[in-house]
Amino acid sequence: MKVTLLQKQGSDQITMKVLFLDLEQHLKSSSGASVVAIDNKIEQAMDLVKSHLMYAVREEVEVLKEQIKELIEKNSQLEQENTLLKTLASPEQLAQFQAQLQTGSPPSSSQSQGTTQQPAQPASQGSGPSA
Repeated sequence: MKVTLLQKQGSDQITMKVLFLDLEQHLKSSSGASVVAIDNKIEQAMDLVKSHLMYAVREEVEVLKEQIKELIEKNSQLEQENTLLKTLASPEQLAQFQAQLQTGSPPSSSQSQGTTQQPAQPASQGSGPSA
């Protein structure tokens, strides 16, 4: 999506240059001195647009780099928790989990230690110990 935005901005910049060139040709027929002054102003405006675009792109790249770093750290933490849970789970629990994955049913809140259904325990699902 951002690449498309940058491509659109690039095509907008080309369109702007074409318009400025048309204006320049029109003014050349008027007087030489005013054309040079207008040329300089157009060049300054284009440089200003370019520097603003480059600044915005650099800023966005930094934000995305930080988000990628955070996601990599979160992924690593979740992989560690997953490994820990797999080692602590009984073979029966693992088999039950695999069966639920294959059928697409939501995880059961009952535990193999008890026979009654217990409410879901969010503390054990999402905020386990971080290793």
